[in-house]
Amino acid sequence: MKPDELVDFAEALARITASGGGPKALAAHLARVAQGSVLLEDSHWHHLAAAGSGSIPGSARSVVESGAPGRALRVLGGDVHFGWLSLFGTNADADGELLLRLTAAAIGVELARDGAMPGSRRGSFWNALLDNAFADAAAAREDAMARGVALAPQYCVVVLEGESADTSAASAGELRALASQAFPGNDAEGGLCEREQRLYVFVPAPRSVDASNARTAAGLLPRTAARRKSALRISGGVGTVEGVATVARSAATAEAALAIGRRIFGAGHVPAYDELGAYPLLYEGAEVARLRAFAAEVLAPLRAYDEKHQTELERTLKLYFSVGQNIKTASERLNVHRHTVFYRLRQIGEIASRSLDSAHDQLTFRLAVAIDELHA
Repeated sequence: MKPDELVDFAEALARITASGGGPKALAAHLARVAQGSVLLEDSHWHHLAAAGSGSIPGSARSVVESGAPGRALRVLGGDVHFGWLSLFGTNADADGELLLRLTAAAIGVELARDGAMPGSRRGSFWNALLDNAFADAAAAREDAMARGVALAPQYCVVVLEGESADTSAASAGELRALASQAFPGNDAEGGLCEREQRLYVFVPAPRSVDASNARTAAGLLPRTAARRKSALRISGGVGTVEGVATVARSAATAEAALAIGRRIFGAGHVPAYDELGAYPLLYEGAEVARLRAFAAEVLAPLRAYDEKHQTELERTLKLYFSVGQNIKTASERLNVHRHTVFYRLRQIGEIASRSLDSAHDQLTFRLAVAIDELHA
């Protein structure tokens, strides 16, 4: 490629950037001039954009990790790694790598510039995600990359409210500070946004342990504030784990958990939606299909244990309720010693991760059994 052609290419990149074309338009320009196929991914190898008519792999990860055919470069903005830009179909052409480098640099500069005010730009992204403003996950990832956010594959949303005699911005700032400390390491993949005096925390949860840690950290927040002798009383809810395209669902379940927790436990608690048992069904007016799914989920651990060990835990639970929780009558009906009934009830609690001594867990069991008997 002649020097003047390289200049023309670089000037075109500048014009695209100046006109607000964004990373997708820059990638398309590279594909057109290089006469190859271009793939743009975020730093976690999630698809953002593709251009060109040739064959494009699902990800360029193999190019980087195993030396497979193709060219892949990091998209950097200073020291920040925003993603990967890959070129296929022109790999024998030395000019292809030069064009790739120029384009990756242009994308990196634009993203670094857009991220100069990460708080406002990132906050608007999370608000848009709550509003289901993106057509699909790919569109959300492209917009996130433009704002310097490296999206995780799944999220758990925590919604928090702070009550204090001081209603100033200082209280909101204290809640935000406590949340940031409770969910550390969240800057790249997670975020915060505020709506109607509520704080929404987007916690990356690619693994089940991440969601478990989020529930634990959220549950401890009210006590953390109390230990610091803060006047702030924190209530909240932890939502379900959802993919990027359905994060709004996680926020909705977090809001439901907040409302249910306030009514059942009072202020100063942050329960998790998944651990509220039957209450979400009653609060949201669930349809028959969801009721049946709930019953199956609650009874599944007992059924699996019975099938594997040839026991009668599910039958024992149902009979225990049907005789008014009378151990003597249950043991006679089952033709076992009453100590065996006590032992089975303890097993049921351990296997199902619930306690028959808890009124809330007992409601969950009773409702699951009633639904199962009605719709079996």
